[in-house]
Amino acid sequence: MSKKGAKFYVVWKGVKPGIYNTWAECQQQIKGFEEARYMSFPNEGQAKVAYKGNMWNYLGKKKPVSPVGKDPATGKIPVWASLSVDAACSGNPGMMEYQGVNTTTGKRIFHGGPYPEGTNNIGEFLAIVHCLALLKQKGKRIPIYTDSKTAMSWVKHKHAKTKLEPTTRNKKVFELIDRAEKWLKANTWDIPILKWDTKKWGEIPADFGRK
Repeated sequence: MSKKGAKFYVVWKGVKPGIYNTWAECQQQIKGFEEARYMSFPNEGQAKVAYKGNMWNYLGKKKPVSPVGKDPATGKIPVWASLSVDAACSGNPGMMEYQGVNTTTGKRIFHGGPYPEGTNNIGEFLAIVHCLALLKQKGKRIPIYTDSKTAMSWVKHKHAKTKLEPTTRNKKVFELIDRAEKWLKANTWDIPILKWDTKKWGEIPADFGRK
């Protein structure tokens, strides 16, 4: 009997096809594998039936795990030439860290933290701004994927509207917020920031795999 909220991941085409209990295990089979084919299912029974069946009976109705948006060069989904960001926080507030990865390969591009007494939303916000600054510095214009609507809104308004109170322990967190807000107000950018739909496509490639 599967736990409430648990998922099972079927990998039809990957490094080692099979059924996996976690997104982290699934990622190991598909990262960097050209034309990987996979999908999540709510219980093990459905996953077993799907794995033994014709994958196109499933993929024809629902796309494989992939980010929203179309590649301007090919017109196809997803835009693999992109970066993905995510944050993790042990508690709220708690030890917070964030990272940015290559969406295609999952290779880490940058990492921040861990910082004490932060929040997940702050980490997501800092990750997006870090990514924007990095891409602008390198003169690149590729999409950024995030699964946080809150962080997207904060970036849009150039202000982290957090309810977290400053303390001596999270001084560094607020220094980073201040730096990020100043960067947003001092710079312009035309880099697309796109929403990753976790319910449809599974965890974002930058996920820390701690769920």
